[in-house]
Formats: sequence, C-alpha cells, structure tokens
Amino acid sequence: MSKALISTALATALAGIAAMPVAMAGTPTGPWAVFKYCPYNDPNVTTCVINTTTSGSFTIGTTTLPIDKPIVLQGGVVTIAPPSNTFEPLYAAVGAPTLSSPPGKVPGGLLGIVNPAPDWPFPLWQAFWNIVNSVNDVTATMESVQTIQTSLANGLYPPADGSDPTAVRLALRVRLQNPFLGSSCYIGTAQNPVVVKLQTGTTSPPAPNQPIAGSPGTANFITVTEDPYTAYIDVQGSSYVDNSFSVPKASGCGNVTLLGIPIPILTDVLEALVSGAVNLKVGLPSAAGKNTAILNGNAAIAASEYVRNSAQ
Repeated sequence: MSKALISTALATALAGIAAMPVAMAGTPTGPWAVFKYCPYNDPNVTTCVINTTTSGSFTIGTTTLPIDKPIVLQGGVVTIAPPSNTFEPLYAAVGAPTLSSPPGKVPGGLLGIVNPAPDWPFPLWQAFWNIVNSVNDVTATMESVQTIQTSLANGLYPPADGSDPTAVRLALRVRLQNPFLGSSCYIGTAQNPVVVKLQTGTTSPPAPNQPIAGSPGTANFITVTEDPYTAYIDVQGSSYVDNSFSVPKASGCGNVTLLGIPIPILTDVLEALVSGAVNLKVGLPSAAGKNTAILNGNAAIAASEYVRNSAQ
C-alpha cells in the first residue's frame, strides 16, 4: 500500500473515532487483542504499536550475539506522522515490559568473554576454572535505561531528503550473567549507555564498517469490519539496522559471594580484574564503526480508540 493511502486512511480513522462510544475497562478482543498492553486509556496516546524482532544479531566489539528469541517492543505514541526530524517518546506498555528482551546465550560462554590474566590471584584463577567446568554458559540481556524515542513515519518511509532517518532510538545496557560474573556485570550504564539509532534505510557508518541496508517491510491496511477505515496497519519483513554506534566498557563484573574464594579479596580489586578481563576479550570500549545491530521482524499499528472500544 502506498504512503499516501496509508497516511490518509489512518488519518481518517483517527479523526472518525472521536464519535465512537467509549468502552468500559477490560481486555481488548479480536484482532485488537495483540495491543492489549498498549496504554490506550492514556488521553495522550492516539496510536498503539507493537514490534516483534524474530531474528538478527547484535555485534559488540569482537563478539556477535545472535537474536534467536523474540524481542518485543510495544507501547503507544501521540501521532504516527510527527513533523520532519521530530521524535516522540514511546509511552510505556501497561501490564508488560515496554522492551522485552529474553536472555540470549553468548557464543563461547564464559571462555568466550573472559581471558584470565597470568597474574590473577590463584583463588580467583581456581574459581574461574571451577565455574567454567560447571557452568560455562553466559547470557546477555538488553535493558532499556532511558525513555525510548520513535518516529513511526521514518520506519514506514525512510526519508530520502538527508534528514535524520532514525525510526527508534534505544539507550541500552547489556547485562551479562554467569555465577563467575555475578549479578551486576553490565556493558554500559544508565549514565553511559549503548545508544542505538535504528533505521530502515541505508546507513552511513564510520570506517571500518560499510553501509548496510534495512527495510521498512511490506505494510498493509487490514480492515476489521465493513467500514474500510476500521482497520490497523500490519507490517511484515521489516529490518531495523544501525552500525554507527559506540559501545562503552563493561563494569561491575565479578561476584565475591559466589566464587567460594578461601581468602579475602577486596571487591573493587576483584571487579577491576574481572571487568578488565571482559573488556580485553570482548574488545571494549568499542568505537563507532565497529559495532552493528540488525533486528528483523514484524509490526502492527492501530488507532488506540479502536483498541479501547474492543475491550470487554
């Protein structure tokens, strides 16, 4: 469906819903059930959106994390088509995470992201190999640390006029978990996050990365009733990409209470040794031009009033 037709149809739908009766609080039903966690009762929200990433990868320094579990981004926005170069916050989902990113396995496990130095204290060295021999698996989880910014229009129609092509801006930290790494090992922090600016057009990254192309996918207007404007937008086969972002170093790695070390080791010394080993192995911090995010999947977009009025 063309940009003009989709824009006109959605605009007409949004204008027409003002006269519709307001439903009692409940759970959205039928085709609208997929938007059940949208903040559709917020008077500022006119549009519900849900995007599900089904495949792709996240390359940080020398490590590539495959996306093999669905990542769901959902919430509400004020408008589908803000003015050019204007981005708006994604209003948080209600009753579910706005960004749901299941832990994914890090290739190589603990051996893949930690290279013990020869000068490590023997108890720490021993603890490392004890953990490797019992639980080598390491999981990585993306966590949002700032309000997500969006431009649905850019996602559906990548700008060709040289303006900012960002469709989704994510400020993230990546949590690494393993008994040796502990529960507070993160790549990036709330104060110094990994900032990814995803687009569906073609990137212009710094070297050594080369341009890569995303895709807005195929958007169709799915009618729900005999009224042609009682409908939602279904997007299949989209690809959101960015290979121009930098990645800060890891910190907080190493958990003295789980290592079983028989002699006292100061927490800050332990953290420095283990975090340093993670940074050395993974190649952190990693400058812009050496990291890549590719998120492939599908999306759905609907007028919040239709979602609200389907609730039973």
